[in-house]
Amino acid sequence: MSTWANLGLQDSASPLMEQLIFFHDHALLILVMITVLVGYLMFMLFFNNYINRFLLHGQLIEMIWTILPAIILLFIAFPSLRLLYLLDEINEPSMTLKSIGHQWYWSYEYSDFNDIEFDSYMIPTNELMNNGFRLLDVDNRVILPMNSQIRILVTAADVIHSWTIPALGVKVDGTPGRLNQTNFFINRPGLFYGQCSEICGANHSFMPIVIESVPVNYF
Repeated sequence: MSTWANLGLQDSASPLMEQLIFFHDHALLILVMITVLVGYLMFMLFFNNYINRFLLHGQLIEMIWTILPAIILLFIAFPSLRLLYLLDEINEPSMTLKSIGHQWYWSYEYSDFNDIEFDSYMIPTNELMNNGFRLLDVDNRVILPMNSQIRILVTAADVIHSWTIPALGVKVDGTPGRLNQTNFFINRPGLFYGQCSEICGANHSFMPIVIESVPVNYF
C-alpha cells in the first residue's frame, strides 16, 4: 500500500505490475529528454541576438521536426500495445473469483469451492484495531493463493464500480448487466489494499478491497 512521501509507484506484487512500472519508467525517460531539449532550445532562442532578414523557409529542419516526433511516438506506442495485449491475456486460470460491487461494499464468490459467498464491508473508524488502516481495512478479506493464475469476474448490482488493486496492476470496471474479466498472478505473500476507483456516488471511496495472499499449502 502507499505510505507517506511515496513519490513513486507501489512495489509490484505481480509480473503484470512489473511490466507496467517498466513502461512508466520508459515513457518518463522519453518525456524528460523531450522536456530538456525543448527547454534548451527555448532558452537559447530567448537569449541570443541572431537575426536573418532573408530566412523564409527551411525544408530540412521542417522535415526533421516532423519525422522525429513520429519516431518518438512509435517508441512509446509499440511497448504500450504489447502491454495492452499482455493485460488482456487469460492463461488457463487455476481458480476463479467473482466480485460484485454494491453500494457501498463488495460481495465475493468462490465458484470453484461449492459456491462460497461472503460480503466485505469497510471497518468503521470507531471499530478499528490499533494496527488497522482507516478507510482501507475490511471485515472479510479475500484469501487467495500465491504463485497461481487467478481469474476474476467483476460485475455490479446497482451502479458502475471499479475493482482496483494498484500493487497487482488490476483495474476492472464492474458494470450492471455485464461480466468483465481479467487475470493476475500474485508472486509474494502479503496484504494488498485497493479501493473502488469509479465515481459511483458520494461514498465510493469507502469501498475498500483487501487481498490476503498466502502460500498454496495454507490456502
